Amino acid sequence: MTYSEEGRPAGPDRERRAVFGEAAEEYDAARPGYPAQLFADVMEFARQGVAAGAFEALEVGAGTGKATLAVAAHGVPVTAVEPDPRMAAVLARHCAGRPDVTVVEGDFETCDLGDRRYGLLFSAQAWHWVDPEVRWSRARSVLAPGGALALFWNDWYVTDEALRHELAALHDRLLPERPPHSILDELPPESVRGDGSWVTAELRADPGFTDLDHRVYSTAHERSATGITGLLTSLSFYRVLPEGTRRRLLAEVARTVEAYGGRVGLTTKTGLFLARVRG
Repeated sequence: MTYSEEGRPAGPDRERRAVFGEAAEEYDAARPGYPAQLFADVMEFARQGVAAGAFEALEVGAGTGKATLAVAAHGVPVTAVEPDPRMAAVLARHCAGRPDVTVVEGDFETCDLGDRRYGLLFSAQAWHWVDPEVRWSRARSVLAPGGALALFWNDWYVTDEALRHELAALHDRLLPERPPHSILDELPPESVRGDGSWVTAELRADPGFTDLDHRVYSTAHERSATGITGLLTSLSFYRVLPEGTRRRLLAEVARTVEAYGGRVGLTTKTGLFLARVRG
């Protein structure tokens, strides 16, 4: 994704958005999920805005279904929209036998959702790929009055400072530029996930939304050398690199991690943005 000088996305990069499906299985295996508390908080927020009783959720950019199944586990039927047919195939496999999950292959901007209005629209690690010219108006059009919007992203950081500096140095040596918002960042960085990001700014500028909230969740886990290269391979910045450059870089990453004992501690910061459509 490209960024303007203010750190806001200049528009969806169609080339990068399409690369995830090239390695859908690897993406599914490498990407971590999201904190259980986040989904509990989203459900609580959503249920405060809709009429008593059941409601349905719409997911934008469902990927392979990590967030899809977490929301469905709360007893909420989910319509999961995924533009890439290869990702959608993995998603459909994970949701097989789940009548409470409907997979829709297509772009959120243009797919036919009928007249249904949802009590919750959520998007995990994907909202920045939606066309900025229409994303907020389209969200308002598919949400019921009082319906909730929940957008969230993970940021990962190498916990060991010395290892992080070594990984940053080899990136600087092999690449013309650093990837944005990567595991190489200082903690905490100025991130698209922060309260001062473009997400909050655009929501505040849209009079159709109210009850804005921002929350951050922190978790930690470890990766092997193979696990960390798998995570990097799942990121669009690395996928659009020339194959030879990517292979060399990832080999150097693995070698460096092995020299540090073969394990990488990662701190994950998950930023959640909440809002409600005015009734």
